[in-house]
Amino acid sequence: MLKRITINPNISFGKPIRNMRYPVEIMLDLLAVGMTIEEILEDYPDLEKEDLQACILLANEAIRVKSIHNVIL
Repeated sequence: MLKRITINPNISFGKPIRNMRYPVEIMLDLLAVGMTIEEILEDYPDLEKEDLQACILLANEAIRVKSIHNVIL
């Protein structure tokens, strides 16, 4: 699941979803303000439900480790 989140400092602040220009932070912000996964997918049709689940999983794992690279690799 976490392979959907890529590390590329040249795209979307280094944590884009599948090398697209959608940063994880933006998707988490949308979820945090109450948008549903379905609403986000309507607004961003090239994303998939698993992409948003990967964002949530990354956030969950990130609060447990000292380096984001330990989560992705």
